[in-house]
Amino acid sequence: MSKMKRNIASLFADAPVIAAVKDHIHLEKAIKTEANVIVILFGTVCNIATICKTVKDAHKIPIVHIDLINGLASKNEAVDFINEHTVADGIISTRQNLVKRALEVGLYGGQRTFLVDSMAVKTITKQIQNFKPTFLEIMPGTIFDEITKIRKITTIPLVAGGLLSSKKDILAALNAGADAVSTTREDLWHV
Repeated sequence: MSKMKRNIASLFADAPVIAAVKDHIHLEKAIKTEANVIVILFGTVCNIATICKTVKDAHKIPIVHIDLINGLASKNEAVDFINEHTVADGIISTRQNLVKRALEVGLYGGQRTFLVDSMAVKTITKQIQNFKPTFLEIMPGTIFDEITKIRKITTIPLVAGGLLSSKKDILAALNAGADAVSTTREDLWHV
């Protein structure tokens, strides 16, 4: 049974700043913001269900960065675990196999990609021709020219993440073509 209820692009349009949380202290602060989506960057196989429930109880969309959850391997069964034992609405990962599995089981599947050079840009361009994640997170989020180039070749929702340090950076990323930004900086969650 699919957990997805809303198109991710409409969630981003309503609240384009995604609160990314790296501990319980930031989680408690994030659930009090207007962010629709909270990316969970911490946890273990023992407590991820509780963390997701905290987000869901606050009427937010929990997305688990599955690569960062202690005790989960980079196998499809990790996605199955998240789907079957938590109320998470999706996952994000650098591993394409996990993102594909998320889509297969009805979860949002966010592909995180690091654009470190021109080869990385070419690789992601080829990947999105054959594979359509729910959203694509581009890191670092301050490479505005590259975000503009990627926006021109895909309609997949784009999230700019990493190294965003001001309201100016958020607006520049959105103006470059990102649909949302993801940040751990709590001072930017209210922008």
